[in-house]
Amino acid sequence: MGTTFNLNGKSVNFDGDPETPILWVLRDHLDVMSPKFGCGAALCGACTVHLEGNAIRSCSTPVSAAAGKNVTTLEGLAPKMGKALNEAWVEFDVPQCGYCQTGQMMSAADLLTTNKHPSSGDIKNALSGNICRCGTYARIEKAVKRAADKLA
Repeated sequence: MGTTFNLNGKSVNFDGDPETPILWVLRDHLDVMSPKFGCGAALCGACTVHLEGNAIRSCSTPVSAAAGKNVTTLEGLAPKMGKALNEAWVEFDVPQCGYCQTGQMMSAADLLTTNKHPSSGDIKNALSGNICRCGTYARIEKAVKRAADKLA
């Protein structure tokens, strides 16, 4: 029977343990590599994906929570949103090591879906659960503002 959910608009099924974290279903069974394993405790944000449009930590959310629902990874963002974020990230040379960037972008997409003109405080608050070991927070903030401008 398994757990069936929609991944980036396509129905998928996972026949394993329903308590398996979504992250491991995506990476180990569905070959989706954009969400990263960082801490395994929902503290760093590298594994951020959207569940029903809301940013979640896939390392600590069981696949059973996704049953019959929509899971979106970076690859599945709406084209306009994905393009705006990608172009802004490139413009401001955001990534250094790049490890956290998928999670940062997914949290930014969640913010920009509900707040078309976020303030610096809004951005810092929305991305506060995403850790960047390289410390590119100022560039991330500028990139989110630019992506908001591109989406306006």
